[in-house]
Amino acid sequence: MYMFQSVIEDLKKLLPSTRLKKQKKDLRANLMQKRRLLTKEEVSECSDEVINQLLQNTEYQKATTVMFYYPASNEIDLMRLAELSPEKQFLLPVTHRRSIEVRTYVGKDNLKRGKFGIPEPQTSTFKGKIDLLLVPGVGYDKQLFRLGRGGGYYDRFLSSLKRTYKIGVGYRFQLVDMIPHNRHDKKMDTIVLSQTL
Repeated sequence: MYMFQSVIEDLKKLLPSTRLKKQKKDLRANLMQKRRLLTKEEVSECSDEVINQLLQNTEYQKATTVMFYYPASNEIDLMRLAELSPEKQFLLPVTHRRSIEVRTYVGKDNLKRGKFGIPEPQTSTFKGKIDLLLVPGVGYDKQLFRLGRGGGYYDRFLSSLKRTYKIGVGYRFQLVDMIPHNRHDKKMDTIVLSQTL
């Protein structure tokens, strides 16, 4: 009887976790589908809107080192920031099996496709302080929680960056009322979204 009771208790603990994963999976699929349907022109227009907002952002203006990302699957494209702010040092992530390595971005000519098909810098690992992190996301909510692609890379990485200011970037349609979350999910300090879509 005790053993049967123990199995029931274990199942009760698993249910919220399973439900949370399913809710995230469904929301992720819905938002990624919307993003997939965007045209090149829409991506370009919205990316310009986000870049213009970032250029006016106080945290961006005072940052010396800025980590951004190489856009994939119609994500907001921030690569032009490096040309617009030559006084800053830009960094890009390189994703390994369970972690993110940070490397200095020195231009598109130094990029080579990585194992996920995303271009990565061929520079050495950056070990300095990151002032500002521009984070891609599939979705965000009004409490500043972020929904990622589901691998958990960024959440693990964000845990190690306690003092780095974090800005989630995306499209206006990626803002939802609530993203299901647990204690492992990390909040952004703010989010910057396109105004058009």
